[in-house]
Amino acid sequence: MTLDPSLRRTRSAVRRGWRLALGAVLFLALPAQAQIADRPRAAVGDRWQFVVFHAVPSRTPNRTWVVTAIGPGRVFGTENGEPLTLTDELNVVDSPRQSETNPKSLSFPLEVGKRWRYDSEWLFKPKSSRGTIAVDVSVVGYESVDVPAGRFEAFKLVAIGELGGTSPINSVYAGRTTTTYWYSPAARAIVRSVHHNPYLGTQTVELVAFELRP
Repeated sequence: MTLDPSLRRTRSAVRRGWRLALGAVLFLALPAQAQIADRPRAAVGDRWQFVVFHAVPSRTPNRTWVVTAIGPGRVFGTENGEPLTLTDELNVVDSPRQSETNPKSLSFPLEVGKRWRYDSEWLFKPKSSRGTIAVDVSVVGYESVDVPAGRFEAFKLVAIGELGGTSPINSVYAGRTTTTYWYSPAARAIVRSVHHNPYLGTQTVELVAFELRP
């Protein structure tokens, strides 16, 4: 029996449709491990507004970063009008609140399953206290996160640190810290972090608004 040409064309179109649908399903089902984020390229004029709170959630920004200059391995700007220095991976080296010799909360490229460890010395400026910290960081997932600035697809990271004070007076800062944070490539920033240490308790930081230059 000879198959009608129009029927052959219909069956061929159906097969093509199934192949396209299957391809779309496979693409959407790609595991989080397939996501990779390269180091962000900060630009002069980039701006982020954050809200920082402890017990009571808030949406009112109280921390603003603005990039004012780019240098070799460094990004310079302001935090609430005061000098701010970041690494080229946007880790805080010096701010009005703190300074750190070897910050490595972010280490690019990022992908699920990546781990690293770093040691650093810190200075907490409001109390003129200083010490050391050893941190183990893991990229544990890639997921949606909601913050006042909107919904972002972000890498979820967990950092566990051991704080040590450099004198008996500073030993009050010693102990284990845990930080869970979400980095969004679209925002070029950590859009949410929840940090706990034995002295300050739990602190949450969320992105409220941002403006990025091309």
